[in-house]
Amino acid sequence: MSAAEEQWTIGRLLKWTTDFLAARGADSPRLDAEVLLAHALGCRRIELYTRFDELPDDPRRAAFRELVRQRAGGMPVAYLVGHREFYSLSFRVTPDVLIPRPETELLLVRLLDLAKQQQSSRSGSRETSDAPPETSAESLQIADIGCGSGILAICAARSLPGARVTAIDISPAALAVARENAASLGVTKQIEFVESDLFAAIESSRRFDFVASNPPYIRSDEMAGLMVDVRKFEPRMALEAGPRGTEVIERLIPHAAQRLKPGGWLLVEISPTIEPAVRELLASDPAFEPPASIKDLAGQFRIVQARRRP
Repeated sequence: MSAAEEQWTIGRLLKWTTDFLAARGADSPRLDAEVLLAHALGCRRIELYTRFDELPDDPRRAAFRELVRQRAGGMPVAYLVGHREFYSLSFRVTPDVLIPRPETELLLVRLLDLAKQQQSSRSGSRETSDAPPETSAESLQIADIGCGSGILAICAARSLPGARVTAIDISPAALAVARENAASLGVTKQIEFVESDLFAAIESSRRFDFVASNPPYIRSDEMAGLMVDVRKFEPRMALEAGPRGTEVIERLIPHAAQRLKPGGWLLVEISPTIEPAVRELLASDPAFEPPASIKDLAGQFRIVQARRRP
């Protein structure tokens, strides 16, 4: 090798790290390498492509080496860099919360679709009544059960100006992350954060138009088969439901039936493996109309929804 070829340029760092992480089973070694190096250099990932011949200084290379070492040990990239994109927004994440995943965007989009339909219906009703006009979505009340980093609550608040969102989680550490994200994304005034097991700490008189949840739904016997970066580093209490995988959902359904307004909606993210059981739970609850399941882009059932009978 020539002296120039031996130098640790950005291009060479990316190639070596990609090969190194691939050999250790990383799903997206090139992407991981780019995200970690951009973080170490304090630049955007796209900027790396114009800086391939640049030589990072020793402190930045040392910081990058430490990030790569931790990633090779299974630590998720999102925890290493402290943020993850969801619905085109950047959310702070820590090991106290699940890392946002594309599957949950399906839950958010369905929530927003139904909420906007309800807004439109209410607007039409106001136009034919003598009641004073209300601001957009003013009367919409949304509960996010198990809010984690706050992605559902925050995106709903940003997309539905005037809606009131109650973000509920049993973990005070998760709520702290969610509050920080709400502040950074400018929706603190729209969201109430409550530490609670389901609705236990919510006033008994409160009623909601929507209850949305991404609850723990992994069966205990499935935990060992999860990828190491999920199994070892993400919060177990947010993943594992119990032997059936429906334990939390079994508790959520009757509580949601009590807290939803007539005609309100319950939307739950699920594992495809428990979809039949969740549909049966909802179908057997007389408070709800027949449930429906929604598939993700891979053709797997990912959301179950049901409307509270009027």
